Amino acid sequence: MVCRGTRGLRVCRARCAVLGAAVLLGAGVLVTGPSTATASAADCPDAEVIFARGTDEPDGLGRVGEAFVDSLRTQAVGLDIASYAVNYKATKLQLHGGDGANDTIAHIKSTVSSCPDTRIVLGGYSQGASVIDIVAGVPLGGITWGSALPPEYADNVAAVATFGDVADRTGGSLPTQSALLGSKAIDLCNPADPICHAGPGNAWSGHTEGYVPAYTTQAATFAAAKLLAGSTQTPGYGPLPGYGPLPGYGSAVPDYGPDTSVHGPLPGYGPQPPGPQSPGPGASVISPTTPSPDTGAISAVY
Repeated sequence: MVCRGTRGLRVCRARCAVLGAAVLLGAGVLVTGPSTATASAADCPDAEVIFARGTDEPDGLGRVGEAFVDSLRTQAVGLDIASYAVNYKATKLQLHGGDGANDTIAHIKSTVSSCPDTRIVLGGYSQGASVIDIVAGVPLGGITWGSALPPEYADNVAAVATFGDVADRTGGSLPTQSALLGSKAIDLCNPADPICHAGPGNAWSGHTEGYVPAYTTQAATFAAAKLLAGSTQTPGYGPLPGYGPLPGYGSAVPDYGPDTSVHGPLPGYGPQPPGPQSPGPGASVISPTTPSPDTGAISAVY
């Protein structure tokens, strides 16, 4: 078949198309047009971390979120772990926590719909911790910030980790206040962090630089145990009261460098005057207990 000129090329292409279709039909192949991609178990990760970044951090997981996900992937050996950065405006005015909660819930619903066997890990740092509080139904000083996760999706959540949560100042931390997700949660507060710790010896660097890698590693250990054990807690495993930074860890890790985000405290949340340091301070780790009422209203959320 000789193809010359524009008309000749068109004729050749048409004939080739017909011959190709005939060959496929002769081989028993049904040609139905472009295929539509559909989700399958092979496309779904074993777990997905949904993490809300802190105030003024650029879009993405944030410094604490990235360290947490990296550590979880290292510790949850054999699991394929994806990540999703909550989409919300993490501004200093903190008016969009409800938007972050709604985005988190929408993504959970989407993941469960397309990948029902994927286990979900929720996490948040600073203002992002407040976003996760909303999702978990934790009352933030009586203020209605957004919607909580519908109860039918609670079983899809394997673990929750929050860092530097201002709710700790009023005894309203997620593990103690959330009937929905509290039994699967760990809340970590660096004792030098003025956002979550009301005691002496606070410094702003305790909030911006005090969680990587010691507390992100501790939270990843907790979440990995939940994932590897399904949705139940391994017997005898749980956060230890007064558990502090791991030996040999500083306030930053070379891979992540110093915090470059532009954090700035709201009025009244600056560093407190130095005072006597409590002997042997450790992270305030809140274990699931009987819920206690709030002891004060929150005027600002970090």
